[in-house]
Amino acid sequence: MRTLRMIAIGALLHAKQLSRSPFEITTALIVPVVQATLAVYLFRAGGEPGRLLEAAVGAGLMGVWSSVLFGSGGAIQNQRWQGTLEMIMLAPRPPALVVLPITLATALTGTYAMLATLAWGRLLYGIPLTFADPLAFVVAVPGCIVGLGMFGLLLASTFVLLRNANALANTLEYPIWLVSGMLVPITSLPGWTGPIAAVLPTTWGARAVREAATGSGPVWPSLGICLAISLACLALGAIMMTHVERRARAAATLALA
Repeated sequence: MRTLRMIAIGALLHAKQLSRSPFEITTALIVPVVQATLAVYLFRAGGEPGRLLEAAVGAGLMGVWSSVLFGSGGAIQNQRWQGTLEMIMLAPRPPALVVLPITLATALTGTYAMLATLAWGRLLYGIPLTFADPLAFVVAVPGCIVGLGMFGLLLASTFVLLRNANALANTLEYPIWLVSGMLVPITSLPGWTGPIAAVLPTTWGARAVREAATGSGPVWPSLGICLAISLACLALGAIMMTHVERRARAAATLALA
C-alpha cells in the first residue's frame, strides 16, 4: 500500500508540474485538434465517412501516445536540467518506482487528447458519438493509458543515458502509431510489420479502444493482452533502469545535459 500511495502521489505531483509548463499546455491544446482535423479529412477523402468516429478515436490515441513519448523523455530531461535527477536516482527506492509516476503523469495528461479530439469532431464535424459499448470504452481508455504509462517507463530507462532524449522521441512518434494501427489499419501495412505490432502494447490498447467504440470485435481480450505486455514492459523497464543508472554512475554521465 505504501508503494501504491507513493506512485499515486508522485503521479499527481508530476501532473501538476506538467500543468505549469507553457510548452506542455500549448502542445496539449493544439496537437490533438490538428490531428483530429487531419484524420477527419483523410477519411472523408478516402470515401469512408462512416468511419469518422474511428478516425476521431484514432487521433485521440495518437495524442495520448505523443504525450507519453515526449512527456517521458522531456520529464527526464527536465529533471536533469533542474539538477534533481541525481536525487531521484539516490532515493531509497528502486529507480523504476521513482520514475514510474513521471511516465504515468504524462499518460494522465494525455487523456485530454482523447477528450479534445472527440469534442472537436462532434462540435465541428458533427460526428455522432454513438459508441457500440460505452461501458467497455470507459474502461478501455484508462486501461490503455495505464498500459502506455508502463511502456513509457521502458522508454524512460533509455532516456536516462541520453543527453537529448527528444532526439530519440522524435524518431519514435510516427513509426509507433503507424505500426500500432491507431489510424491506419495494420492489414494495409507490409507483412513484416505484423510481428513488430504484435509485441507493442500500443497495438492492443488501440485495438481495445477501437473495438469498444465501433463494436468490431471483443474488447476484453485485447485489453488483457495490452495490460499483460505493459506489465512485461514494467518489469523489463525496472531491470533496465537499474542497469542504466549504475552505468551512468560509473561513467559519470548522469548529470550531463
